[in-house]
Amino acid sequence: MNKVPNDWRKYVISPAILTKEIPVLNSGFIQLKDIMPYPETIPGDLAIINAARTSYDGSSKGIAADIKLLGYLFDNKHTTPFEMVEFKFLVNAPLVVWWQWVRHRTMSYNAKSGRYTEFKEDDFYIPSEWRLQATDNKQASDGVLGESDNIALMWDLEKHYRRSFELYEMAVVRGVAREQARLFLPGFSMYYTWVVKVDAHNLMHFLKLRMHDHAQEEIRLYASAIFDHFFVPALPFTAEKFKEKILAQDGYSKYRINGLNGDGF
Repeated sequence: MNKVPNDWRKYVISPAILTKEIPVLNSGFIQLKDIMPYPETIPGDLAIINAARTSYDGSSKGIAADIKLLGYLFDNKHTTPFEMVEFKFLVNAPLVVWWQWVRHRTMSYNAKSGRYTEFKEDDFYIPSEWRLQATDNKQASDGVLGESDNIALMWDLEKHYRRSFELYEMAVVRGVAREQARLFLPGFSMYYTWVVKVDAHNLMHFLKLRMHDHAQEEIRLYASAIFDHFFVPALPFTAEKFKEKILAQDGYSKYRINGLNGDGF
């Protein structure tokens, strides 16, 4: 803290950010396990600014000038300084989310293995409603199923899960290797836990794609949780630029800022 300018001190990352577990979907969650810069050392936004000023051996010029520089970096796509801030998350999500998340190959991953650990009876994703297939987009949904059909399908899904887990347990009890016993489990609905590390620049690219209305709802909820509960507290001034330049555009209904239009990462 002794090297942080006085006008920046209130923006130093709080250690409380590492104690939050944000629930997502019916039994998933996301936690921030680590961050660079570490809490109570230097504000995340200032770490980006200091990295940029290294180019000409400079340091903070006061918070107003620093924020102006941050905006310049963002607007002109000088992305390297944003890579100096890193996030490490612990994520628990169904495979239908994981399958899309790993397409972001600039992130580092390590996931739970069904070969080494047994699954639990509640390790299944149960949607709150059934969405209808969009007629004008092969990869999108539009609207929801009627109430009676929704309830019937929910009951069928839970029955399917119970029977699948019974077969999985029977195989394990008989001595079948976990790597094969898991074949009885419904693949896309199973909850997996993984660690993922990413820098702020590539995280913003992930958020831009996965917070968009066209993204599948399940992964959109995880992306929104990251932005609301971790990105904004860690990088408040960068988050404001992201709101102004990205979330103000069409397609981000939750975060639409009236009267603003932008272009960015």
